[in-house]
Amino acid sequence: MVGRIAFTLALATGAFTLAPSGASAREIVPFQARVSPGTIVIKTGERRLYYVRGDGTALRYRVAVGKPGKQWFGEARIDGKYVRPAWSPPAEVKRDNPRLPNVIPGGAPNNPMGARALTLNLDEYAIHGTNRPGSIGTFASYGCIRMLNEDIIHLYDQVSVGTRVVVTP
Repeated sequence: MVGRIAFTLALATGAFTLAPSGASAREIVPFQARVSPGTIVIKTGERRLYYVRGDGTALRYRVAVGKPGKQWFGEARIDGKYVRPAWSPPAEVKRDNPRLPNVIPGGAPNNPMGARALTLNLDEYAIHGTNRPGSIGTFASYGCIRMLNEDIIHLYDQVSVGTRVVVTP
């Protein structure tokens, strides 16, 4: 009974949403941290991204993070926002997958950037959508943060260039 009440309350308040695939896309959760509202916090071990709100809560999204040995930690800022971006594989990715083309056009079904990308002012990393939704919740990338396309579209609309991004273990 308590579970049904909590579920009904979550639906009524909008704190619980479902992605079209049936997977939990995002939710509002309590969040206490020493970061300013509007900051993105990525907890690599949890494979979760938090968009910190000003009321003691955050929007929490499931993400894919870097494979072991490809992860990074620290701070960056969003330095670009792109809709259906083209993708050029970084040198390391191209070396590991030499058959990849030099550029995959935006919107192409094999484009790993998905519906949106938030580029970071650190190396060649981005927070972006994916054409591999099954990778969400795993250690899958070369250091980028992957989100479901519906989630990156939602986050994209919340943030601006200059938004602080903190990545923790």
